[in-house]
Amino acid sequence: MNYLEINHIKKSFGDLEVLKDISLTVKKGEVLAIIGPSGSGKSTLLRCATLLETMDGGDLSYLGEKAVSMDASGRSVYAKPAELREIRKKFGLVFQNFNLFPHYSVIKNVTDPLIHVQKKSKEEAYRIGRELLKKMGLSDKEDYYPCQLSGGQQQRVSIARALALNPQVLFFDEPTSALDPELTGEILKVIRDLAAEHMTMVIVTHEMNFAKNVANHVVFMEKGLIVEEGTPEEVFHSDNRRMQEFLGKYNEE
Repeated sequence: MNYLEINHIKKSFGDLEVLKDISLTVKKGEVLAIIGPSGSGKSTLLRCATLLETMDGGDLSYLGEKAVSMDASGRSVYAKPAELREIRKKFGLVFQNFNLFPHYSVIKNVTDPLIHVQKKSKEEAYRIGRELLKKMGLSDKEDYYPCQLSGGQQQRVSIARALALNPQVLFFDEPTSALDPELTGEILKVIRDLAAEHMTMVIVTHEMNFAKNVANHVVFMEKGLIVEEGTPEEVFHSDNRRMQEFLGKYNEE
């Protein structure tokens, strides 16, 4: 079953066309890596898919439920607010800059959505929160504040918070870009573990080895278009000139 369907998404900012007719699907248990140079539209695509950005055209569905439909002219028409609230429960998002509440403890950052969005009791929320912090290797940090944690620990709290709402699809927007190489490994291990558990994930990443070894579906974007798409083997061994130029620049770095 397709957990996510994106059809003919278009997005412009003024005269700048950032997404030019993007279509893709993500199946249950699939790990999709979206790669490409800066400015190719990767993060904008993620923001459109997670309803943080308004699409100009195209449609968007989660598990067969339409969040956005196309009218006869191809323009995007959004579902009613109550329907969108239900659809938003189907996915979680981990940002590159953590987006934790600095004045909340670690456990409160994780449990607050459970209490206020899912209306769980404090006892149940804390039980779930502590299980997730244990899974992230942070059981001893529940009373800490974000400023007392390393960047890798903060990102693991962000992942725990996203998982707390039990999403069917988990999105990551460059989850390691704010981290140094040593801390990057912490986050990639967490994502590998989630992939081994068959978590459905969409990951915008600049980590090529991760995309090769963990993803089972890779999309290469450039200038608002999908230039290459397929298995890691197909994409990374493509004879597409633009793809190979991109990989060459990455290898030089």
